Amino acid sequence: MAPRKLSSALAGRMSLGQWAACGATGLLIAGSLTAYAGYQDVLSIETEEINTDAWGDRPAQVEGIHNILLLGVDNESEGERPDVLVVVNVNVDEDTVTMVNLPRDTIVSLPECPANGDAPGVAAGTRDQINHAATYGGMDCLGNTVETITDIHLDHMVMVDFSGFENIVNTLGGVEMCIPEPIDDPKAHLNLNAGVQTLDGEEALGLARSRKSTEFGSDLERIESQQRIMGAILREVTSGETLSSPTTLYDFLGSVTDSMVTDDGLTVDKMAELAIAMREVDLGRMNMVTAPVLEAPSNEYKVVLDEEPAQQLFEAVASGDVLPEEEGGEGGEDSAEEPEEPAVAPGDVSVRVLNGTVESGLADVFRGLLTERGFNVTGIGNPQLRDPEQSTIYHGPDQQAEAEALAAVLDTVRLEEVPDMGEELELVMAQSDWKGLAGDGTSSSEGGGEDGALAGLGVSSAAEDEVSCE
Repeated sequence: MAPRKLSSALAGRMSLGQWAACGATGLLIAGSLTAYAGYQDVLSIETEEINTDAWGDRPAQVEGIHNILLLGVDNESEGERPDVLVVVNVNVDEDTVTMVNLPRDTIVSLPECPANGDAPGVAAGTRDQINHAATYGGMDCLGNTVETITDIHLDHMVMVDFSGFENIVNTLGGVEMCIPEPIDDPKAHLNLNAGVQTLDGEEALGLARSRKSTEFGSDLERIESQQRIMGAILREVTSGETLSSPTTLYDFLGSVTDSMVTDDGLTVDKMAELAIAMREVDLGRMNMVTAPVLEAPSNEYKVVLDEEPAQQLFEAVASGDVLPEEEGGEGGEDSAEEPEEPAVAPGDVSVRVLNGTVESGLADVFRGLLTERGFNVTGIGNPQLRDPEQSTIYHGPDQQAEAEALAAVLDTVRLEEVPDMGEELELVMAQSDWKGLAGDGTSSSEGGGEDGALAGLGVSSAAEDEVSCE
């Protein structure tokens, strides 16, 4: 079956936040209600045949782990090339959900895919964008590709179109968001005052698409906005108000299922089983992360997986070891010391990030990562006045504490005082030893870090909005 052409007039592109929200909340709510006969007629979900037997040797299926590939499609591709790919990992035994975004422009080696209807098929080893696999062989080829490069056993696939996002937000009555600064972005059709407010579907979509609303107009910052929206949707859906109103619930189910295509093996019974598992997951253990990538050597506008950290993440997701085991049992009080509060808050640290490595664009990537952690990045560039052999934070005489606060989230960095420097720090990343963020967000990493395999990857949680209007 060919993917559906989309009738929505919405334009632009959506990423991790919107599509994972559509898919995850759809599975959570739609599946959990299959037990109620009054709602079963709503679940008329379109399906597409997937032949996993033709995928060859597959990764082992781990008991208690459910992996669903969520695909977001836009109008321009008419469903042929998903704009967004997210592996949703549900760990029933550990009560965790981890959503791993695979950037659509990631260049990978495709597996062999046979011709499928109008799709021509592709030879094994062909180098192309990961989302182009759908052009060669539909959802079937794309699922095979994702499973091959991640070595994560995929249980099911779900495709969501643009028409669903705006409708989902509207049927929820909007989502509450903090808008720290006024936004006027004509391209995103967005005009918002500052403060806490309830966004309707059009406004939420505009915020998710807006570059002008971010400090530097980067994709990393836009993804942060999108992840905030997803958290708001999940909090709204699981708050109980949606479930308590039959009318709202019925409309919500319709908005989800009308915009969804699944593999033909995802029955309502399996959806219910998955949803029951997800209902037990605390929002604080629902995490969103993007697979680590680097600029592609052959094309500055494409990316490739940063193999070592990416494979570590994929292995942890596949085995269910994404988050570390909780220690101390129920006693809690004496099991671990309370972490010391940092002497200086990240928001009080201003830093200029300079790239002394051979990796083009690294300063811009790291600007986004530091901004996500609350640091004030005043600019980026390449080292001119100071070009050290080792990665170094340069600071003025009165900025030792600020430099130490920045060093606490970095791996392998030294401090050096410069007598005539002002309040702004200067971080120079050196080719010889630059390793990015520390494994656990401190200067001395022990035991793998508080966030396990997610440490240092810019993780967002669905539990609460990290932006405050207070």
